[in-house]
Amino acid sequence: MTDTPHEAADLQPESRAVRRATIARLATGLAQGLLLYGLFKAGEAKVWPATQRELYAALWMVVLFVPFVVLAGVSALRFRTLAIWKALAVVVVAGLAAYGVWTGDPDAKGVDALKPQTFLAIAALIFIGHHLVQPADMERRRIARFPTYFDVTWKHGVQAVLSVGFTGAFWLLLFLASALFKLIGVDAIEKLIQHEWFAFPATAVMFAAAVQLTDVRANLVRGVRTVALTLLAWLLPLMVLIAAAFLLTLPFTGLEPLWKTKSATAILLTADAFLILLTNAAYQDGTEKTAVVLKWAARLAGVLLVPITVLAAYGLSLRIGQYGLSPDRIVAAACVLVATGYAVGYTLAAVRPGAWMKALEATNIAMAFVVIAVLLALFTPVADPRRLSVEDQIGRLRGGKVTADAFDYVALRFDGGRFGRQALDALRRDPNPVVRSKAAAAVKLEGRPYRTTLVAAPDSLKKIKVYPKGQALPKSFVGQTWNVENEPICLQGYLDCRAVLVDTDGDGVAEVLLSAANAFDVFKVDGAGVWAKTGQTTLFCGDLDKALEAGGVHVAPSPPAQDLVIGDKRMRIQPELSCGPALEATTVLTQKKP
Repeated sequence: MTDTPHEAADLQPESRAVRRATIARLATGLAQGLLLYGLFKAGEAKVWPATQRELYAALWMVVLFVPFVVLAGVSALRFRTLAIWKALAVVVVAGLAAYGVWTGDPDAKGVDALKPQTFLAIAALIFIGHHLVQPADMERRRIARFPTYFDVTWKHGVQAVLSVGFTGAFWLLLFLASALFKLIGVDAIEKLIQHEWFAFPATAVMFAAAVQLTDVRANLVRGVRTVALTLLAWLLPLMVLIAAAFLLTLPFTGLEPLWKTKSATAILLTADAFLILLTNAAYQDGTEKTAVVLKWAARLAGVLLVPITVLAAYGLSLRIGQYGLSPDRIVAAACVLVATGYAVGYTLAAVRPGAWMKALEATNIAMAFVVIAVLLALFTPVADPRRLSVEDQIGRLRGGKVTADAFDYVALRFDGGRFGRQALDALRRDPNPVVRSKAAAAVKLEGRPYRTTLVAAPDSLKKIKVYPKGQALPKSFVGQTWNVENEPICLQGYLDCRAVLVDTDGDGVAEVLLSAANAFDVFKVDGAGVWAKTGQTTLFCGDLDKALEAGGVHVAPSPPAQDLVIGDKRMRIQPELSCGPALEATTVLTQKKP
């Protein structure tokens, strides 16, 4: 059966549009691949533009991310809108990349100076920005209807996943072909795929081709999306049950076990993110028929967001109150701000009468703009986490909230970027000789010392069982901050530990032996009253608590070393192995974290 002339004429404009989109996308992919290859070779040869760090990073980020604007919008946006949005994306991406390099590690080269957070922020800005622009342009209005936002955003999300999978499958086939031909002595394919001049363009073109293939099969993409959302939606009741059970258990356990995890805020915010994602999977565009159980689960999820977000904010506030600002805490505060917006909006949607969760639509649209504003603030001078954290930490040092010995000079060196380096340079001229020496030592470090952490003795140290009975840990030991390499568990308050006060070296001064499972870490005080780990014992075989309660603890010589004797069992005291004083200057502050 053939098309009539009239039908052929009707199909002609659509076919031309498909051909134009195909050519545009493939050309974009090829241009992206060639430009990435050119930038890669420039970096290898150390020629322009690789010789200018900020420019080089800006070009990398622009070539890496901006083509996605074209790939996603070439068949949907009006040419004028696409041109304006692409130009704006170039300016934003280049600006964020250049600023990230300028404020980053001065010793890093080009893109290496950018933190992973910058890549994620740029990707999020491009994705969210595009899905605010395209629906609005399609409907010729500033704010589109929520179903249009939903349709375009989830469609492109599924397209991206499928396109990445297609590109990965392409490379798997190439590797398979290479292996097959190598079996018969032909290595041409193997040599081909090892060349960057092939790898960059081929990858970009295959991704662009996948976008085009999925775009012309939009109904199939929507079908995949529907299946994925349906499966996710039925995880919502389980997530609500988990969150509710967690909150109901807290009154019986208290908050202390939560803070001992040292990652409470991150875990709570992750729970928020899952509740938000699964609620949207159940709601979709608000026009689909939804099971009653999912409707009630969505309403409960909206209400549960509030206490979970409050807990996350409280834990973060405790941490900031104890130790001040750090880049990670500032980012966490931004996440709490965003989570608060969702929590308020979803709670209103859950309790408001009428169409179920209808207010969710306005919340999602408003929070998209809020997320863009927060990201732009964090990765520009407005609220740069490195600048704010350095200013706060220096303020704490000047204000006496942290001593010169306990101050985190290493964090300034490796986490503060340009601002940290400038602060260290200033501290090298500080009137306090301790500050000057530690700042100078931090500046000389070429890499962050391995696993060296300053551990501030937590309150739980005061509750350690001390032997012989009636003795107490020295006040200087309890109140000291510790510069130790292996972070003994007892110093971090994880467990209820035992301590033995005994002279292990015959100098007339008792050392402190802290239990580590069925062994002990040995701590000795020097002439300046500073305690340091000097050794450890071999394992005690038996019931250590029972043996300590029975008494009879002493040190017996056993040339060429010493033995700790508990009852009738001996434990060899082994000196701490050290490679020298290279770790003395490190001070990364750690304690029980909310």
